[in-house]
Amino acid sequence: MTATTFNLERLIRANVAQLKPYSSARDEFKDFHEDMVFLDANENPFENGVNRYPDPQQLTLKQHLSSLKRVPVDQILLGNGSDEVLDLLFRAFCEPKQDNVITLPPTYGMYGVLAATNDIANREVLLSEDFQPQVAKILDQADHQTKMLFLCSPNNPTANSFKADAIEVLLQNFKGLVVVDEAYIDFSPEESWTTKLQQYPNLVVTQTLSKAYGLAGIRLGICYASAAIISILNKIKPPYNVNELTQKRALERVLDDEKVQGEISTILKERDVLSKVLLQVNFVKKVYPSEANFILAKVDDANKRYDQLIKKGIVVRNRSTQALCENTLRFTVGTTTENEKLITALKELV
Repeated sequence: MTATTFNLERLIRANVAQLKPYSSARDEFKDFHEDMVFLDANENPFENGVNRYPDPQQLTLKQHLSSLKRVPVDQILLGNGSDEVLDLLFRAFCEPKQDNVITLPPTYGMYGVLAATNDIANREVLLSEDFQPQVAKILDQADHQTKMLFLCSPNNPTANSFKADAIEVLLQNFKGLVVVDEAYIDFSPEESWTTKLQQYPNLVVTQTLSKAYGLAGIRLGICYASAAIISILNKIKPPYNVNELTQKRALERVLDDEKVQGEISTILKERDVLSKVLLQVNFVKKVYPSEANFILAKVDDANKRYDQLIKKGIVVRNRSTQALCENTLRFTVGTTTENEKLITALKELV
C-alpha cells in the first residue's frame, strides 16, 4: 500500500479532526530544564524532585528510543502502558456504535475489552490451527466501517510470530490501520515491523518496556507510526500522561542496553531448558514453539494441573478458556531458581 492509496483522513473521527488540543504550561515553554524561575504552571515551588510537571512529550527519553530503534522522534508516542496507547487509537479512529475492528483469537484480551469500553464492534476471526492469521477470512470480514486490525506478534498466549508474508498481504489490502503489537519482539529472532513504517502508512507498531526491559511496574508503552498518525494521537492524549518517575526510570534502563540484552539472553537459555523438560512430562501433550518469554503447553487436564501447581506454591496461567487453547497452561520463564522449582514440582506430579 502506498501513501496515495491509503487515506488517513477517512479514518479519523470527525470530532478529533476538528479538536484543538489542550496546551499545557510545559507545551508553551519547552525549555523547562533551563535555569529559570518557573511561575507559569501553578506548581509547588519547593524542590523535592517531583514538584514540577514532567515533560509532556518525554523528549529526552524519545531521543534515546529514536537512536535505539532507528525511528524518528516525531514518529514515537509514549503512553501509560501499552493499554493507554491502544485506547488512544480507539478514541482517535473509531466512532462509537458505528465502527468496528478485527481481532484474531486467541490473542491479547485487552483488544476486546477496549473495543467494548469504546462501544466499538469487535469482529473476531480465529487463527488457524497452527496459530496463523487467516488472511482471506480477515479481508472478507472488513468493510468501510472497519478501522483497525490487531495483530499480536509474537502472539499472546500462543508465543509464536505471524508469518511476514501474511502481514505484508494484510498491510497491502486492509484499508484501515494494521496495529502490530510487539510486546514480545525482543525475545524473537524476527525483525521488528518498525523497519517498515516508511513503506506502509497504515502500519502502527506498539511495544512496551514491561517485558524484556523488566519495567512492568512503571507502565511505559510505546507507539511507532507515521508522523501524521502520531500527531493525531498527541491531540487527544492527557497532557502529562507519563510521569517524571517513569520517564527517569525508563531512561536509565534504555541507556543500560548491555544489561538488558544480557537478561534477554538468560531468559532465552532458560526458555530452551524449560521447553525440553516440559516435553518429558507425561501429562504434557504438546509444547508449542515459543518466540516470547513464555511457553504454551497442552496438558491432559489444565484445571487439575493448575490446582496441583498452586498447592506447590507455583502460579502459572490457565488459558483453557481461550479459543483453540483447550487444556493449555502458559508458563512464564522465570529465573534459574524459579524454573528449577517449577521443574521439581512437575517431576513430583509425574
